[in-house]
Amino acid sequence: MNYAVMIAAILCGQVAVAQELPRPITHADFAPINMDEARLGQLLFYDPILSGNQEVACATCHHPAFGTSDELSLGIGDGGIGLGTQRVADPENMPEQRIPRNAPALFNLGANEFTRLFHDGRIEVDLDRPGGIRTPLDADMAAGFASLLSAQTMFPVLSGDEMAGHYSENEVAKAVRRGVLTGPGGAWDIISRRVAGFPEYADAFVATYDNIDTPDQIGFTDISNAVAAFMAFEWQSDTSPFDAVLRGDGTLPEPAATGMALFYGEAGCASCHAGPFLTDHGFHPMGSPQIGPGKAARFESHARDEGRFRVTGDPTDLYAFRTPSLRNVALTGPYGHAGAYADLRAFVIAHLDPIAALNNYDLTVARLPELPVDDLRESPDAIAAVAQPAGPEMSEDQVTALLAFLDSLTDPAAQAGRLGVPEAVPSGLSIPNPG
Repeated sequence: MNYAVMIAAILCGQVAVAQELPRPITHADFAPINMDEARLGQLLFYDPILSGNQEVACATCHHPAFGTSDELSLGIGDGGIGLGTQRVADPENMPEQRIPRNAPALFNLGANEFTRLFHDGRIEVDLDRPGGIRTPLDADMAAGFASLLSAQTMFPVLSGDEMAGHYSENEVAKAVRRGVLTGPGGAWDIISRRVAGFPEYADAFVATYDNIDTPDQIGFTDISNAVAAFMAFEWQSDTSPFDAVLRGDGTLPEPAATGMALFYGEAGCASCHAGPFLTDHGFHPMGSPQIGPGKAARFESHARDEGRFRVTGDPTDLYAFRTPSLRNVALTGPYGHAGAYADLRAFVIAHLDPIAALNNYDLTVARLPELPVDDLRESPDAIAAVAQPAGPEMSEDQVTALLAFLDSLTDPAAQAGRLGVPEAVPSGLSIPNPG
């Protein structure tokens, strides 16, 4: 079916689109979900037991109240107090730096076509690798993960800035410092033994997984598989107003209808934000400013964030970052790999002329909790040298229309989540919740 023809007919002459619209999302886009596994994952997602100091949960930086992110340009993981814009550094456990990149949203990450994750795609499906996954960590660490979404959880729990804590603070952090990640006494094993020590968790794992008969058989990959099942179910997003248009049973009001025509026509947005999930899953040097410490190698600080180049070594990948899905984009700010823009309108305008935006960038448009660190941004010259050229000129009204279309990508069901926030978790630790 030609969806452009279909939509033109639906709009009854309101506005026409220049490009064919994507097909609707269907159940075939997602793997089946074991609901017992998802319910177990829900508890683990909100339980700080997975962090070194048992103070940070997955939900601390990926909370549904903040569009499955944290509302900050660069967040504070371990060493922070509070959530969202209220999160501040703990004076008794001061973080060494901000998390180097913006916390990505979690919508639709369980869809089959998401075969690369993180801003630089450093973890991706590769059937020629052990475990079917390419990762910068040891190849044998990829074994046992049921999906790419499950495998990505191996990174936050080992990161001092995010969940592990800094190197002398707890047994997980100490194991990471020694490079003992897997095997008995490794960081993953320490976390797994913690979880297995609670009867409610132990019973749930034995009941859910055929390969687990006793609590001592619970491994980190089982924990991550459960968390992934929860995320895949909880934030599947396919019931926005735009989805109704794609399915032929709805229309967009103005100015969103004009914004859709611009998106799939003159503005050229769909050249990268393509397909049903509004991403080509590629990597592009869009010229978004770097702020904060930059993404560094282990034991390195204040590095240039060179994006995909750090993964491939290909000079054409310098300062290139993965095209994000625009599903629920109105909820997921700040924007850019470093969250350089807190406001979506400002980000769209900067996107239209990235080199001019780089040269005129003001750090005050970011959203950074107070922290006594150097947030000076990387010099824009190197980024501007490879940035994609300016797009078409857009009037204020056209930008307003584009924003109205982007707002039509908001899915109320996905925003709320399906299982929601549990009232309590088996560890008895405090669940991250906004005040």
